[in-house]
Amino acid sequence: MDGTQILAELDDDLKKAVRHVEMEFATVHAGKASPFLVDSLEVEVYGVKSRIRDIAALTTPDARTIVIQPWDRGATKAIEKAILTANLGFTPVVEADKIRCPLPEMSRERRLELVKRVSGMAEAGRITARTVRREALERAKALQKAGALSEDDMKRLEKEVQKRTDGAIGAVGGAFEKKEKELLTL
Repeated sequence: MDGTQILAELDDDLKKAVRHVEMEFATVHAGKASPFLVDSLEVEVYGVKSRIRDIAALTTPDARTIVIQPWDRGATKAIEKAILTANLGFTPVVEADKIRCPLPEMSRERRLELVKRVSGMAEAGRITARTVRREALERAKALQKAGALSEDDMKRLEKEVQKRTDGAIGAVGGAFEKKEKELLTL
């Protein structure tokens, strides 16, 4: 292993951390219907836990409604129960062969509560980026100790690791600002 491999692994891990935060943000809605709100909820059907996206079709016919159409009508009650248990801020309405989830208008307090939740997700992403940085520097120090990395190369590698980590933390911050603006826009 050398410095370029450490940087390649660092880049990969930082991209994963940023992507994870962005996926987490997608699960928080700002009053607009999105299948991401319910697609990963787990439902127990016939003794097996499955995600809603694996057992039903998800659509958004308008900006305030999610429609879940199970492929097996027997799963309808289990899906309804999973949505109610998840406490997503809306109540599903069971119709003949589908479940309609109307999203209510969000109050200012609810929006601020969601911003606080998203802020926690962003901080978790920043912590992950710093952890990835620490692990990369530990690998670099081990290389230096083994004599495979000179002191000058170590200093350059430390600066590059910090620069890339700062970039990832900036990306998380940018995604947070975008989501915050989306949540607070009425």
